[in-house]
Amino acid sequence: MRPGLWLHRSSAIAALCWLAVASQATFAAPGDERILDAREAASRGNLPRLQQLAAQRSNHVLDAYVGYWLLSAQVARNTEPLPVDSVQRFLSDNEGSVLAERLRSDWLKRLAREGQWSLFDEHYGRLAQPDQELQCHAMQRPGGNARAIETQWLSLTDTPDACDAPLRALVVAGHVSEESVWARFRRLVEAKRLSGAREAAGWTGNDAAQTMDLLGSVLDNPGRFLSSPRARQTATRAQRELVLAAVARQARVEVRDAARRWQEIEDRFPAPERAYAWGQLAWLGAQGQLPEANTWYDRAGNIVMAEEQHAWRVRAALRSVDWARVRRAVEHMPQGLREQSAWTYWLARAHIETGHSREATTLLQRQAGEPHFYGILSAEALGRRFDWPEPALPASIGEMEKVQAMPELQRALTLYRLDLRTEGVREWNWGLRNADDRLLLAAAEYGRREGLYDRAINTADRTKAQHDYSLRYLAPYYDVFSVETKARGLDIAWVYGLVRQESRFQPVVRSSAGAQGLMQVMPATGKWIANKAGFDGYHAGWLTDVEGNVRLGTAYLRNVLDDLGGSPVLASAAYNAGPGRARRWRDPQRTLEGAIYAETIPFSETRDYVKKVMANAIIYARLFDSDRGTLTQRLATIGPSGG
Repeated sequence: MRPGLWLHRSSAIAALCWLAVASQATFAAPGDERILDAREAASRGNLPRLQQLAAQRSNHVLDAYVGYWLLSAQVARNTEPLPVDSVQRFLSDNEGSVLAERLRSDWLKRLAREGQWSLFDEHYGRLAQPDQELQCHAMQRPGGNARAIETQWLSLTDTPDACDAPLRALVVAGHVSEESVWARFRRLVEAKRLSGAREAAGWTGNDAAQTMDLLGSVLDNPGRFLSSPRARQTATRAQRELVLAAVARQARVEVRDAARRWQEIEDRFPAPERAYAWGQLAWLGAQGQLPEANTWYDRAGNIVMAEEQHAWRVRAALRSVDWARVRRAVEHMPQGLREQSAWTYWLARAHIETGHSREATTLLQRQAGEPHFYGILSAEALGRRFDWPEPALPASIGEMEKVQAMPELQRALTLYRLDLRTEGVREWNWGLRNADDRLLLAAAEYGRREGLYDRAINTADRTKAQHDYSLRYLAPYYDVFSVETKARGLDIAWVYGLVRQESRFQPVVRSSAGAQGLMQVMPATGKWIANKAGFDGYHAGWLTDVEGNVRLGTAYLRNVLDDLGGSPVLASAAYNAGPGRARRWRDPQRTLEGAIYAETIPFSETRDYVKKVMANAIIYARLFDSDRGTLTQRLATIGPSGG
């Protein structure tokens, strides 16, 4: 079925009524220049220019942004007098808006720094979404609850300065043990938060603080430290923790070398500390896809681990195709982690492979048919094909009119038109933060009609009970994709699945690395593939032109697919992380299931990307009525690298 037939399920009458009232904000409007001028002045910190522009009132839909940028700059500058009256007037005039939320947040942080707790208390309760820094300020104010941060003792690693005092207060008050302080120290070292780790160690006493003066040099050159006599000085807890930090850091440089060095000195450490070190080595070894990782996990035993360590314990067992070990590793996970879709599926598979089909069926039925990688695989393991729920009724004319009248969405539309996408996304999400399914579906349809395909997809993805997969999986530019995929013999469903992850169909989006357009083509790659494919007339403008970008992207994808033996799993990984990495992630000696290869990709971004692209392809194939087999068949197997 051609996607134009299912992209828009509203009736013809509803469509005509909508077109009669839809926004036509596609051309430059009066006042646009002032808004863009103010945004530029804000980015440069040009306060005089902002003041000048703020004095020029207008009826532009984004007029409040000029005032916000001015007040935000004034609040951020400690050298500027705090404009209390102006801030309160702005908050009153714009109450309930995302700008009021953001300005109030910035203002509260300055009030806390200056100790103006009366005003802080008056406005803190009006904040809808206080960030971590403000939550910590609130704990420190007179009458605040410092213990509110206790549950985040280990997980809070990116701590704002405002959180240091309540964390320390927990130690001083005896609410956390010395062992918990060292556990926090280790977590901060693992997260490469050097200053926080040093400070946490100092909470255990002056001796530890003096020992930790070496922490920077130890982590900069852990190999040198482990070769020095200091690595044998293990009389105090702080000295041993320093060695453990060096072992963990060296494991990131060369994990086998770190394991060798650790074996030489581990007998100087008590059993719990030995287990911790082996847990670190196992974690890094599993990410490096080393077969020794399983043995190292065994030496770690049942110590408390971070969620990522648990996950890699399962992945290490998967790489070795040891199903009994997979089952034990999943069952050892904390319950909340164990119930995630990936581990539910792999535990079920382990039960199947070890002859426990009843237990497997129970697990698979929990998520079979859900629209994600493991939901689809679970359905297939039960002998079913993926399908989606009965589609929701299309948005009514009244629902569409309600959405169109939302000021947040009107501002978002204008911000997108002015290429202020970050602000546009913020407005859109804020306006729909408490939306029910019907409003979300109407907003998604509104985004589709206005060409905001990323907002349409993300909004439709949020529904809980009523769903419209034609909005979740939009297929714009079908004529272009159809021509280019046919020309290169590519599966159009797979290509759409990839582009959905790359750009959400935004034709001019640019990544932080410089990739551009629908298929996120790097300039150097575009030039190279255009030359290789013999495309005449190539120029840089192709990168942001829909037809040019798709031509370049599909040509490159065809090249990668051919280079990697026709495997869409390897090609998807290569498109995200490079062909060299995709090859290296194969097993040297054994053939792996495509799903195991995908689950054991070391880069979390690429791992998530490959699974989503392959699941997307199944859903697009279903929408296009172009069945190319099951997800299991598409994943196939990945042969050994042989090296």
